[in-house]
Amino acid sequence: MSNADGMNYAPKGKPNPVVKEGEFVFAAAGLDHGHIFGQCNGLLEAGATLKWVYDPDQQKVDNFLKKFPQAKQAESLEQVLDDQEVKLVAAAAIPSERSALGNRVMRAGKDYFTDKTPFTTLEQLEETKKVVEETGQKYMVYYSERIHVESAVFAGQLIEQGAIGRVIQVTGFGPHRLNAPSRPDWFFEKEKYGGILCDIGSHQIEQFLFYAGCEDAEVLHSKIGNYANPDHPELDDYGDATLKGDNGATQFFRVDWFTPDGLSTWGDGRMFIVGTEGTIEIRKYVDLATDKGGNQLYLVNHEGEKHYDLRGKVGYPFFGELIKDCIHRTENAMTQKHAFKAAELCLKAQEKAIDVTK
Repeated sequence: MSNADGMNYAPKGKPNPVVKEGEFVFAAAGLDHGHIFGQCNGLLEAGATLKWVYDPDQQKVDNFLKKFPQAKQAESLEQVLDDQEVKLVAAAAIPSERSALGNRVMRAGKDYFTDKTPFTTLEQLEETKKVVEETGQKYMVYYSERIHVESAVFAGQLIEQGAIGRVIQVTGFGPHRLNAPSRPDWFFEKEKYGGILCDIGSHQIEQFLFYAGCEDAEVLHSKIGNYANPDHPELDDYGDATLKGDNGATQFFRVDWFTPDGLSTWGDGRMFIVGTEGTIEIRKYVDLATDKGGNQLYLVNHEGEKHYDLRGKVGYPFFGELIKDCIHRTENAMTQKHAFKAAELCLKAQEKAIDVTK
């Protein structure tokens, strides 16, 4: 796991298998983003069996096989899709290609687990909704900043237990380190990555819907800008947005590519959740100028002030729930409606954003 580069951030947890070896077989394809390693780690720790890997770029496959030597290299995507043993395909393709790949996977009778952002246009979203309806397959999304961060998982558990009452406001900060020389060309092409609110903003909107219990929301206003990257004119290096949920809860979030080199990790991700009976602060990846590391959570309610160090304490239940959902056709890990609604709102936030640097 690289602490310096968010593109290759791949958390590892304790194995917590929900199935036996060979009981749930999956494949990996579309290795364009390093999040594929986190996706596979999570599935393997939950007991899934990795059978195949496919990508047209041999170097990407070789790199993948160094981390997951149990996988076999497929000669084509068709070889993966024709294998009746494979129940799910995990993928982290170029964002603009994720929808088309997922549609192929689902039409082959398999569930699909894509990196965020799952779409770069509303047209893609509508097409994929139809494919899900036609096939009955799942189009699940790796919203890693909630499902693969122990402090974020624990925050959801506290809210469910009523620790802060009804959630009325969520504020999120998602700064990332740019590492421009290490990024692929597509990363700087808006048609391919979708824009900052569509891309890393999708994490923030998904968390708002989840923590505040919203089924829908409205984007009140949003902004983007390119403040410091004239060599990459299509890059949004800054973005923010304000949303109002269908239950009256509100959100403000900011995302950017301005993590300074002096920070010990790739981004100081924070979240502040206000409830009618308390507040939660999540310090996801670092607790500045201390040796505590990330996954720190602070809770204040009528019982007092509490600090939780959650490193290695909570695990990542999403992946086991996803496997069971695929087997039993349930929706406990994440509903399809929720995955699509978060995607829709990040697309709308990007579409209506004012460029403040023009």
